[in-house]
Amino acid sequence: MRRSAPIGPNRLPLLPLLPLPGRARPRLPGGERGRLTMLYGGLLVLAGAMLIVLVNFLVREGLYTSISTAVAVEPRLATLATPDPAAAAKTLTVGTAAPANAPPGSAPAGADPADGGQSHFQAVKVVTQAAEQAAQNQLLTVSLIALAAFAVISMALAWWMSGRVLRPVAVITNTARRLSGENLHERIALDAPPGELKQLADTFDDMLDRMEQLVGAQQRFAANAAHELRTPLAVQRAAAEIGLATGDPAAVARVRRKLIEVSESSERLIEGLLLLSVSDQRLDHREPVALDQLARAVAAECAAPEEARANGVTVRTDTAPVSVDGDPVLLAHLVRNLVGNALRYNHDGGRVDVDVRDGVLEVANTGPQVPPETVPYLFEPFRRLQERRHSPREGAGLGLSIVASIARAHHATVTADPGSTGGLRVRVEFPTA
Repeated sequence: MRRSAPIGPNRLPLLPLLPLPGRARPRLPGGERGRLTMLYGGLLVLAGAMLIVLVNFLVREGLYTSISTAVAVEPRLATLATPDPAAAAKTLTVGTAAPANAPPGSAPAGADPADGGQSHFQAVKVVTQAAEQAAQNQLLTVSLIALAAFAVISMALAWWMSGRVLRPVAVITNTARRLSGENLHERIALDAPPGELKQLADTFDDMLDRMEQLVGAQQRFAANAAHELRTPLAVQRAAAEIGLATGDPAAVARVRRKLIEVSESSERLIEGLLLLSVSDQRLDHREPVALDQLARAVAAECAAPEEARANGVTVRTDTAPVSVDGDPVLLAHLVRNLVGNALRYNHDGGRVDVDVRDGVLEVANTGPQVPPETVPYLFEPFRRLQERRHSPREGAGLGLSIVASIARAHHATVTADPGSTGGLRVRVEFPTA
């Protein structure tokens, strides 16, 4: 078995490098505009520095050859390297002399005829090196000055550009800070070319539209619920006062019946509100439900009371085997509210059709004409086609809103269309497996 090395005075244990808890990554100071400026400006300066280094390297590699070639072919430099006979005679080295019978202009004794070419090469080399060094120094100086000016201009342009890029974000932020329940109608309406920030602003406006609709629906619901709950209380109070003020047994009996009727109406309203609250929540339990059998059972149950038979309304069911995943109790309430509404808002001798097939539940009835523009509002709580008349057959105004809430809990879609001869056709489409 392999043993670990002992830890001696000169040996330290190797510990893994772990990030310190709570230590955030370093960030550039300032806001987003400052960080974008540093980032964009730094990238531009880095690109300029790399370009200057590349240019200096390429110039340095080819500068010596270019200068030496230009100097070598220059005729004025060639005359400087050619020895003059008179000057050569005066600059003879010690220990050499020209013969007495030597012709004028001849080279001194011991002189090498190749010295002229060597002198020309040395002159070209010296001039080339001096010119190369001067050119490199000048190029480097100009490059550094240009880089400094480029850095200043880059930072200024980066600051301006980051400001333009972040301007829509500032508009969105100011609008979000200004919004409240009283001015949800305001929108960003960003005037900008298509892009990510334009899409963000439009998405924010769409969210505000949905929020305004939800807040408006909530306010209407609170006002309508208060009105619906206050009306039965007022009726009960008036009936109780009248019943206590009279000693006629018949009047007392009528008051008693009225109190019972109002109490039942209030009970139905409270049950509807509780059901609406439950259906708005997420389903914790799902199981396969035979929607066709459920629809037939609920339709027969709703058509059984004497009131439905007395009005001569016919309930027809046409179903095919359909199974959906959901809560059987809530689905029974959905079908019951649809069939109950179809029976309640119908005329004598009318008809109610309940069809189930291909994952779709459809309930249609005959009845009064329904304006197409009012159909979407019928799914809001306490919305009715006609003003409330406080008749015994009148519902609480929560039927279709409960249907829509239960459908949402089951990820189903609800649509409604007015019939050509009157009535309403409601279609609930459940998701297929």
